[in-house]
Amino acid sequence: MHPTRSDPLARFRDAAAARAAAGLKRALRPRAPGDAVIDVASNDYLGLAMDPRPARAAAEAALAWGTGSTGSRLVTGSTTLHAELEEALRRFAGAPAALVFSSGYLANLAAVTVLAGRGTLVVSDEGNHASIVDACRLSRARVVVTPHNDVTAVEKALADRDEEHALVVTDSVFSVDGDLAPIAALHAAAVRQNALLLVDEAHAMGVVGEGGRGAVHAAGLAGDPRVVRTLTLSKSFGSQGGAVLGAPEVIDALVDTGRPFIFDTGLAPACAAAALTAVRIVEDTPELPARAGSVARELAAMVTGLGLPDPGLPAGAVVPVVLGRPQAALRAVAICADHGVRAGCFRPPSVPEGRSCLRLTARADLGCDDLAVIKRALTAVAELKVNA
Repeated sequence: MHPTRSDPLARFRDAAAARAAAGLKRALRPRAPGDAVIDVASNDYLGLAMDPRPARAAAEAALAWGTGSTGSRLVTGSTTLHAELEEALRRFAGAPAALVFSSGYLANLAAVTVLAGRGTLVVSDEGNHASIVDACRLSRARVVVTPHNDVTAVEKALADRDEEHALVVTDSVFSVDGDLAPIAALHAAAVRQNALLLVDEAHAMGVVGEGGRGAVHAAGLAGDPRVVRTLTLSKSFGSQGGAVLGAPEVIDALVDTGRPFIFDTGLAPACAAAALTAVRIVEDTPELPARAGSVARELAAMVTGLGLPDPGLPAGAVVPVVLGRPQAALRAVAICADHGVRAGCFRPPSVPEGRSCLRLTARADLGCDDLAVIKRALTAVAELKVNA
């Protein structure tokens, strides 16, 4: 006899109830256009998502090309805008070549799965973004997860391997803690052990280094063929999409064998046009990345000065305030909202247990009045001792 089978949806209801009790229930909160809330939750680090110049370029592209790319990049999804964007990104970042994807998530999936596979070792930092974690799982390579920013552990894993080929993969600026990976040291270890280095510049491009050209460029490694970079167009460039920067051999392999590239509909022309305009703006306005960094340091000093947990010196635009329990982070976000500030709330599985946090992100277009409102909101968070 077959065992009695229960309602197939009951387990989802039970899991949802357990998440709610633990403070881990999530909800969609649609924004209205033009709300008066001061936003320190988004990744719009340079304030370009609402800049009229990329918006105008997107509108013109939609009228010229239509609302979608109509197919994969290898069929009908490549336009002259995509080619211009790839050249602009390549030139801006000092890379040998570039390839645009419809999201940064897919760029990571493609890069890791093409550069690694069965018979390859992947060494991944424990703090890496979920897209890298998922890419490692899909790669079918052997994966060693190393302690955060531990170069010695990375080199040991590389040296002890039986596999001929190896890939070291890391965020440059980590998406929650906001700290910087030791790019130069990781590169040196990879070179000594005949491995490639893949760096996700999602939270560094547009913010870190000279003119916002990213952490790899700042480390003097932009043109090194053994370094591959991924990035997103949805943060500093205020649009949508992603890209891989690397040697021509890497880009050719992605085009020929990268499933997230071959089988995905290309980035919409409107998004490509907006990102292209944003790249040109950043290139012509180096004070934007500098301003974002300055605001991040002001936010970090504000947090520390109010007696909240020290976020450390931000490497980019991310300023975390670790409060511990999910309920504490939720309460802090609610307090900020009551003061007209939209802040990020990160809880497991986005962060480890005990590391739930208020995540603040700097923007280059935040002014003194905005920072004063943010300070009042954080003062209320500190006074109520939400992490006590």
